[in-house]
Amino acid sequence: MKYFPHLARSGIFVLVGMVWLMTSQGLAAQTTAGVSEKDFLEEMPIILSVSRLPQRLNETPGAVTVLDRDFIRSSGARDVADLLRLVPGFQSSTSFEADAPQASYHGVYGYFSARIQVLVDGRSVYSNYFAGSVAPGLMTVALDDIERIEVLRGSNSVAYGARAMLGVVNIVTRHSADTLGTRAALTRGENGIQDTQLGLGWRSDNSSMRLSMDERGDDGLSGANGHNRVQRVNFRSDWQVSGSSNVRLSAGWMNIASGKGFANTPGAGFRDTSFENKFVQVDWKEVLSPEQDLVLSFSHNQEGYRDVNTIPFFPPYYSVNLDGSGTASNDTLTAQHTLRLSPEVRMVWGAELRRESVTSLPFYNTAETLVDDFTRLFSHAEWRLRPDLLLNVGAMAEHSSVNGSSLAPRLMLNWHVTAEQTLRAGVSRSFRPPSVFERQANVRYTAFNQVLQRNDLLDVRVLARSNVQPEALLTRELGYLGTFPWLKSTLDVRFFDESFTGYIDGLPYLALVDGKKFKPYDYVNSDNFSIRGLELQWTGQPWPGAQLGFNQTFSRMVFPNPPSAKSLVASVPESTSTLFLTQQLPSGFQFSFSHQYSEPLWVQKSGPSDSSDGFRQYIHRTDWRLSKSLRFGSRTGELALTVQNQGQPYADFAQEFLFKRRAFVTLRIDS
Repeated sequence: MKYFPHLARSGIFVLVGMVWLMTSQGLAAQTTAGVSEKDFLEEMPIILSVSRLPQRLNETPGAVTVLDRDFIRSSGARDVADLLRLVPGFQSSTSFEADAPQASYHGVYGYFSARIQVLVDGRSVYSNYFAGSVAPGLMTVALDDIERIEVLRGSNSVAYGARAMLGVVNIVTRHSADTLGTRAALTRGENGIQDTQLGLGWRSDNSSMRLSMDERGDDGLSGANGHNRVQRVNFRSDWQVSGSSNVRLSAGWMNIASGKGFANTPGAGFRDTSFENKFVQVDWKEVLSPEQDLVLSFSHNQEGYRDVNTIPFFPPYYSVNLDGSGTASNDTLTAQHTLRLSPEVRMVWGAELRRESVTSLPFYNTAETLVDDFTRLFSHAEWRLRPDLLLNVGAMAEHSSVNGSSLAPRLMLNWHVTAEQTLRAGVSRSFRPPSVFERQANVRYTAFNQVLQRNDLLDVRVLARSNVQPEALLTRELGYLGTFPWLKSTLDVRFFDESFTGYIDGLPYLALVDGKKFKPYDYVNSDNFSIRGLELQWTGQPWPGAQLGFNQTFSRMVFPNPPSAKSLVASVPESTSTLFLTQQLPSGFQFSFSHQYSEPLWVQKSGPSDSSDGFRQYIHRTDWRLSKSLRFGSRTGELALTVQNQGQPYADFAQEFLFKRRAFVTLRIDS
């Protein structure tokens, strides 16, 4: 491994350790008394989102991280984006400067996270308004309404289409029957932190319902105009129509009000923005027989964004309005059939129709609605070749009315070396078509001339020429998953080689518009490169009442030719690690701790340019939380003190934006 010598050494150590663990497990199991191996293995999660088939964790076609309710609460995180920084290979930001706090996998590319898919109960929350972003979708649900989060670390376009190029985050909300009664939570703390949540659950004869309302807000990053307030209302109903049929209805509203901008920066000054989202989702499931079921789903999502920046100007213009406002929507209809063809073969197949539309005069220089219709056909089969050998094979054929057709296949072989040790090897191919903005953006700044009574063109910032093709990604990976009842622990290792072809980037060019020369940006297929590395995830219960975990990621970008932009070189940190511990204490106390380390990464707004080498940021972040369980008659509750970043501030999104220590107290009461 000439391209990554320290990864080669680390990989050798990992492989030696894996062999030792596999060969020593039998002896350890014989010499360790009182451990129920069967009970430990039965705790292995069933994963719903990787292949669209429910599968045990050791039989999924990829590496999966599961964040359960206990981990989510003990982490002290206030939103999903901040939680995902604890997942191997993920980078996150708490800034609202782009649209909302971002999370991305294997690299920070630009201001928006457009190369992973985020699902909430199977519904895509990908925003097609900007250049493609999952950040607003990560804010859709309050953490207290989440049952677990399944994170597939690796390409999954085969199951969910082009948006799942690098991975999938599936947020599974709590069943409404598990949230009956009333819930309330109040959080107050430093940096203006003010969070409030109310929840109400009830049931009728054959259905249950939940209504949740919450508000989350703080003053944002130090040095930024980042004050923010997120308001959400979410409803969920689960109706058991008959013994074989059930219907789930979900609906919600969210508004993100946040400050943006930089002091003394013409064109990007201080201003207030708002992002509104409304959705409705209906899922109907019919169990046709013990061996097959049918699911029909429909969802509608509506977005509205307002961002107006008024700049004082000289006569005869007096002022210029820089507007980024507009609306977007998407509608999705999915049919999915799951069946068992034989004792050895299960499969799922189906189709999806999705319409994405966006309207924005400031972004596209037209009041027309721009539409992209997607048609998707997908299928996945799980074939047990032998009791110890499982083959996962699948493909998705996708057609975009704007970008054409693509095929995303995957082949993965899982070998159960023993009942507790699994090796995995596979290959997949995925695509990401350019967003509407990357193909058709036409951002112009004009001002009304008071003397001549006309609009004058002042600047053209983005002028896309639609000469861009979909990105392609070829992923090759080797994996290992081991469970060790004698240690009450699991180890997940993933070696990966992800080869990008036709990476889409914005580059300036000379253009003649209305007889004037400008230098706008256009989106083009600029670079080919590979991301190669290793991810390791270990969790265990080394002593009574403890949950201990450690993550480590080594990764490196390899370019066959010099990259077109300096900022692309350090988009992926070469090394990141996370350590976390939760310890149950006497008298209902619990202590949790996490530490995150990341080697230098470009800060998005402070990356390199023609005149500067840019700014890179190491991250050393330590969080801790101390909680006490409470009881008020028949009610239970919790009082918790959380401290985030108990250490030196670090830059987030821009060099002058600092994430400083934040301490806050939360009181929670449940009926």
